Amino acid sequence: MAFDKKPYNNPFFEGDPTELFRDFGRQFFENFPETSSIKSDVREFNHAFIIEAELPGFKKENISLQFENDTLTIEGKQSNDTKEQDEDGRILHQERTYSDVKRQYPFDNIDETAIKASFENGVLNVTLPKKEQEEHSASNIQID
Repeated sequence: MAFDKKPYNNPFFEGDPTELFRDFGRQFFENFPETSSIKSDVREFNHAFIIEAELPGFKKENISLQFENDTLTIEGKQSNDTKEQDEDGRILHQERTYSDVKRQYPFDNIDETAIKASFENGVLNVTLPKKEQEEHSASNIQID
């Protein structure tokens, strides 16, 4: 049996010292408003990947999709031009102004010509069909 050195025989000293700082600041930064994130679900099926992305308040014409270099990019731009003003023209209260969101998803083996998307009730659905698997044949190689 090997000697197992445990300082002071205390479980506090058994862990990795870097674990103390692993979550440092996480609670502080979690309270910041998320200005550039898109909440989404990505599912994989035998024939395709399906993404459901939440874009509440966005109009279809303000959303762009691009697939380039095996990466799907979803981008949305939203602005609110309505302003509440009093008789003197001052803004009384305004919380919503604009938001630009963007998210990228890497994929391999996608048939770029068959990608389909729809947008309904603030949810963007993107179907990324997989390319047909090419069967690789094995062959014996003669050694000279």
